[in-house]
Amino acid sequence: MIVTVTPNPSVDRTVFVDALPRGAVVRSRRTHSEPSGKGVNVALALRAHGHDVVAVLPVGGAVGSQIMTMLKDADVPVIAVPIAGEIRINVSLVEPDGTVTKINEPGPALDPAEAAALTAAAFEHTGGAGWLAGCGSLPAGLPEDFYARLAAEAHRHGVKVAIDTSGTTLRSALPGRPDLVKPNAHELAEVVGRPLKTLGDAVDAAAVLQQRGARSVLASLGADGAILVEDDGVLHGRAAVPRVVSAVGAGDALLAGFLAAGGIGRDALRNALAWAAAAVGHEGTLFSGADPGVTVTITDVVDRDHPLAEPV
Repeated sequence: MIVTVTPNPSVDRTVFVDALPRGAVVRSRRTHSEPSGKGVNVALALRAHGHDVVAVLPVGGAVGSQIMTMLKDADVPVIAVPIAGEIRINVSLVEPDGTVTKINEPGPALDPAEAAALTAAAFEHTGGAGWLAGCGSLPAGLPEDFYARLAAEAHRHGVKVAIDTSGTTLRSALPGRPDLVKPNAHELAEVVGRPLKTLGDAVDAAAVLQQRGARSVLASLGADGAILVEDDGVLHGRAAVPRVVSAVGAGDALLAGFLAAGGIGRDALRNALAWAAAAVGHEGTLFSGADPGVTVTITDVVDRDHPLAEPV
């Protein structure tokens, strides 16, 4: 079983429009809503592939009731931590050429008792769990080192920890010595404070995260696939994706696939890329199972000079 902790969940509403002129009344062509937040997305991917998971998240207000209904419909077991504030709604405005304008609310503020209850709920359900995944941004009221504390406590419970977050929150998580961190290329560049132009740059940046406390680094690199940097070497993998519909949630599916396959080594990276390839083949984060026809290539010889398709 895998336990996910999502401190700042959301309901994501996607609105498709023909154009987006400022100051005008714009009518949508269609819309859809789905439960979200990085840890929620990991849980959705795990359930879509038939794996046991428990999603721990704060829940409050009408939007909290809505996300609970959505997760029940998706057959995701949830441990809800009641809070006084309202869970956030994020809105994505999608134009015909694929341009996405995203508006993210900051989310509710948790008081100290609510913050403590969130951590306690996670460890009430880690018995028999292989991994605990702490994912996403932190709402107001949680300290920047929340994930470092979560990792340290998980290790005391004998549970491995994966962290997927960004910016100062990722930096602050590293002293907790998480077993795995999963940045994307932008997050990796931001944490090390230098641009990434080649695969070698990405590998070197991942090594910096290891030096600061991460035991392993799984970095998603968009069209360039993913790298896995572990103590015994570096792997680079790619998946042949027939058609990219949306990259939303692909990184979360990557992490879910990696943890589901044990969270270490070549086979886990292969599974991760297969799940990510399935995710980009459709809209949103209500994931489908992996396509058995997707070809995944893994190599332990990294072409360090290979330019990234999207340098950051």
